[in-house]
Amino acid sequence: MSASASGSQSRGSGHGESDAPITPVTVAALAAMKSRAEPIACLTAYDFGFAAACDQSGVDLLLVGDSLGMVVQGHETTLPVSVDDVVYHTQCVARGAQRALVVADMPFMSHTDVELGLLNAGKLMKAGGAQMVKLEGGAEQAALVERLTENGIPVCAHLGLKPQRVHKLGGYRVQGRAEQEARDMEADAKALEQAGADLLILECVPAELAKHLAQSLRMPVVGIGAGRGCDGQILVLHDVLGVTRHPPRFAEDFGSSAGGVMAAIRAYVTAVKQATFPGKEHEFKA
Repeated sequence: MSASASGSQSRGSGHGESDAPITPVTVAALAAMKSRAEPIACLTAYDFGFAAACDQSGVDLLLVGDSLGMVVQGHETTLPVSVDDVVYHTQCVARGAQRALVVADMPFMSHTDVELGLLNAGKLMKAGGAQMVKLEGGAEQAALVERLTENGIPVCAHLGLKPQRVHKLGGYRVQGRAEQEARDMEADAKALEQAGADLLILECVPAELAKHLAQSLRMPVVGIGAGRGCDGQILVLHDVLGVTRHPPRFAEDFGSSAGGVMAAIRAYVTAVKQATFPGKEHEFKA
């Protein structure tokens, strides 16, 4: 897909949008947002309609997360999600996103070695239409990140609570509270950045640690349950809309008071951009 001479382009089929030029969010644009301290507003999305609603509401990045296993498929964890599942949902989201950067999750057991990871990441990009892939793991993933980068595949790393390792972690628990855990997480983040990662998601991490990492890394750091010191925020769309049966503590229901889906998404984007979300009540302490 090529951009016009002005740097604008159109992604997705017509759904009532105007003909005004749209400047898509790129990896370079995310880095520029960090440099000028503009918060990055991110949400998950899994289909065309909600992707379009998020896109039109000013969301900068849409993650086709393996969280679809829980909020779309009804599983207890993300583990049953397949690469083909993510490809399908990424295709749907890519059709609805004209401005937002589309990121696809690498599901459980899809990147157990470098060659398998490269193959599946390529599938998410070529067949799914993703513009970046996300993978869980620390320094042990550096070789894969480097290989993906060499092949032109942007990478979003994921540290802190890693849902694909929920059984190893003994449940959904805050990560990085112990001093050694915090040091290891920082070492992992720097190794992934050195290998070529373009973005980092921190999940369920003490706010002070997340702020320190955001300040010490060149790449943007997006938090989910990681406090307002990050360069951006991401939540599961269903949590924002208030339709999750058991929402996490760090989420906020914007749907109950906003008066509609679009209003709820816009309220979330505004809260992120104005740094009123997350509040102190959403943060974890060391």
